[in-house]
Amino acid sequence: MAFDNLTEKLQNVFRNLRSKGRLTEDDVKAALKEVKIALLEADVNFKVVKQFIKTVQERATGQDVLNSLTPGQTVIKYVNEELVNLMGKDTVELALQPANEITVIMMCGLQGAGKTTTIAKLAGKLKQKGRTPLLAACDIYRPAAIEQLQKNGEKQGVPVFSMGTASKPSDIVKAAYGHAKKNNNNVLIIDTAGRLHIDEDMMNELVDIKNNVTVHQTLLVVDAMTGQDAVNVAKAFDEKLNIDGLILTKLDGDTRGGAALSIRAVTGKPILYAGMGEKLSDLEQFYPDRMASRILGMGDILTLIEKAEAEIDENKAKEMEKKLRKAEFDFNDYLEQMHQMKKMGGLSSILSMLPGMGLPSNVEIDDSALAKIEAIIYSMTKEERTKPSVINISRKQRIAKGAGVDISEVNRLIKQFEQGKKMMKQMSGMMSGKKGKRGLFGKMPFGM
Repeated sequence: MAFDNLTEKLQNVFRNLRSKGRLTEDDVKAALKEVKIALLEADVNFKVVKQFIKTVQERATGQDVLNSLTPGQTVIKYVNEELVNLMGKDTVELALQPANEITVIMMCGLQGAGKTTTIAKLAGKLKQKGRTPLLAACDIYRPAAIEQLQKNGEKQGVPVFSMGTASKPSDIVKAAYGHAKKNNNNVLIIDTAGRLHIDEDMMNELVDIKNNVTVHQTLLVVDAMTGQDAVNVAKAFDEKLNIDGLILTKLDGDTRGGAALSIRAVTGKPILYAGMGEKLSDLEQFYPDRMASRILGMGDILTLIEKAEAEIDENKAKEMEKKLRKAEFDFNDYLEQMHQMKKMGGLSSILSMLPGMGLPSNVEIDDSALAKIEAIIYSMTKEERTKPSVINISRKQRIAKGAGVDISEVNRLIKQFEQGKKMMKQMSGMMSGKKGKRGLFGKMPFGM
């Protein structure tokens, strides 16, 4: 995730705080100095950091805190609360008109921010909520943008309205609105042109669109990887267009991610969604409290559960749960669990949401290694998949050859499989009779 380095540094600071039985004001100041450096290195706006540290310090140096039984934990609690406040405290939903009216959403942003892909992701989300979106292709300067929007719209099962590159964007929008009315589309999402940098022509074009149709929501798509530039872009767009909210993209990338912590404080505009991957399903509602929890290495179990519920078939999950509880699964089930893990964003995504599973920045999880495991299982016969005990040395050699791997890889997978079975037997004993765990138990990949 974008905050891996920041998370690692903050966890080191907090580890030192927790290790002290009593805290002095100097201890708190020294710890917050480290927090300040970590935030600045993550490219968080200097003024925002200064105010943040000041607020936490005022709260954390009172006598009731320093004399409490767990002063270190209390300081961490304040850091968490102020991080949530920084990002907006409350979750802000996209404001939609009633279903019998057309909601017009204008999407804007610089070229390369991922705007066109984000539009398709948003359309898919709205479709899941029972809306009938129509996408309007108004980027007339880049023919590839129209084609990209059409391809992504097709993948999401969402229609795209286009008049090519010869018409004015404001005319396209008016025609698209008429088309939406005629075809009972109750959300019109406008894909506008981006530029490599902010210029007057682009802003005038966006103002022209707003003058020709009632835009209910103006959303700005910004690339989190651009750090402070993302904050400056947001300020410039807001001054000209009075934006309603932001969508941060590429928050899953290897970046400093400070934009997420600065942008609300600087612009006063809420972050509505976060792009956490390249797939069309990788657009998450932005929850400030959950993001703060991830940054501090406390995980994000609620989002993990929501992903599991959205991506995994309930009947399959129940069936799998029965098998897991009895440790009666085979390699077909192993394969099914891997596919489910992929749907949820891969192993690295799942681990990032589990408390205490934040990995050091120098450790990488290669999700592509799962393809090797798939190849090994697909090289097995039906009998071998359902009865792994029949796999002898000659069968292992054949499987390795078929998968294009060394026999040691096959041995490793079989060993992991057997260990997984043992672990599930132990876990099923611990989980039996415990309420609240049922359901998710069958959804979590046992290969983890």
